[in-house]
Amino acid sequence: MYDLFYNNGQNERKEAGTLKVLSLFSGCGGMDIGLEGGFICHHNSVTNPDWVHHQINRNWVLLQRNLFRTVFACDILEEARLTWLHYMSRYKITPDIYHLNSIVDLVKLHKEGGLNVFPTNIDIVTGGFPCQDFSVAGKRRGFNSSVSHNGKKREKDEPSEQTRGKLYMWMKEVIDIVQPKMFIAENVKGLVSLGDVKDVIQRDFSSANGNDYIVLNPQVLHAANYGVPETRERVFFIGIKRSALTPSAIEALEQEVIPEKYNPYPSPTHNFNVNNEELAQPVKCRDVLHELPEPYHSVDLAQQFYSKAKFLSNGSQGQTEIHYDGLGPTIRSEHHGNIEFRRLSKEHGGKIDEELKRGLQERRLTPRECALIQTFPPDYPFVFHKSGAKRYAVSPSAAYKVIGNAVPPMLAYNIARRVQEVWPLYFE
Repeated sequence: MYDLFYNNGQNERKEAGTLKVLSLFSGCGGMDIGLEGGFICHHNSVTNPDWVHHQINRNWVLLQRNLFRTVFACDILEEARLTWLHYMSRYKITPDIYHLNSIVDLVKLHKEGGLNVFPTNIDIVTGGFPCQDFSVAGKRRGFNSSVSHNGKKREKDEPSEQTRGKLYMWMKEVIDIVQPKMFIAENVKGLVSLGDVKDVIQRDFSSANGNDYIVLNPQVLHAANYGVPETRERVFFIGIKRSALTPSAIEALEQEVIPEKYNPYPSPTHNFNVNNEELAQPVKCRDVLHELPEPYHSVDLAQQFYSKAKFLSNGSQGQTEIHYDGLGPTIRSEHHGNIEFRRLSKEHGGKIDEELKRGLQERRLTPRECALIQTFPPDYPFVFHKSGAKRYAVSPSAAYKVIGNAVPPMLAYNIARRVQEVWPLYFE
């Protein structure tokens, strides 16, 4: 399937009338791909025919490009940069725009005046600031994280302004510097139930550029309501530059209940938990996975590998089979090999009878399967070798990690389409 789809992207990079995006904590680009558009997705993920550029085959479509163009990206993970550049090169993006630095180091370089680190005339800043310290699955240290901005454990187990739990403040520093018309910040749902963390972050973001940003009440979006076959929930903060807004937009956005016409958050397209029978049914794992060959038949390096961690009957995380005719699990970055099972044997409670009767073996999810559940395009080369060598440039284990860290591109595409709609109302 990978070979079938490779290079089906729209390669033109038209700049007239486009909006410049500065991407922080970019990872492998889930948010960036969604904002750029022009990627392949399953046709069941799309309910608006105007979003489709063309049909590739009976199950897959190529989406229309959006107005957004990424001009800056950064992350501290080399494997994230390599995968991002390998895919995003089709958008005529050059490697120099992706910086392998922490946001703290980039801000310090800019303020010291040695380098003009950040581009000018930025329209929108995006960033999924690190979530491990706010996640329900983690230790939930929040602002008290003892992990440094570069991902390393600090010698002294104490928080500071440069630890992982406070990196949203460095995102706010970037907003101070580039003064975008809008920013979108993303994190795990668990953040909203961690004391007053949500309110503190919203208030801190509002103070950017001398209290010049209207930061809307954050919303938790469930990916399954936007064509993603995954039980993934994320909280989004959207801030809009007050001094750039039209008077009518300021009036609307400062109301306790924002009129729908001005609301930048996307409405659900699929009926997972919104109780609207007029919406499409949620996309299933079966939809995106059923055409994939088994690893031993695949030419795709991301499909050839799967974690060999044995099934444990103790009920620990990752010991379950995906719901093949429903939603997949939240794809995790820190699964330590215990990624969920593509299928279990009958002995271990496997329920995909049609496959077990064909003699298909018990195994865990491959990186490609994780990526498709996240709605990454099937031609995204997550695993590849170094040029001219058999050694991995990005290994399967590294691919699992960057996929689990990402925003589902189809969720980001829905956000991009909605922001495009309201942009003329905000900034005439």
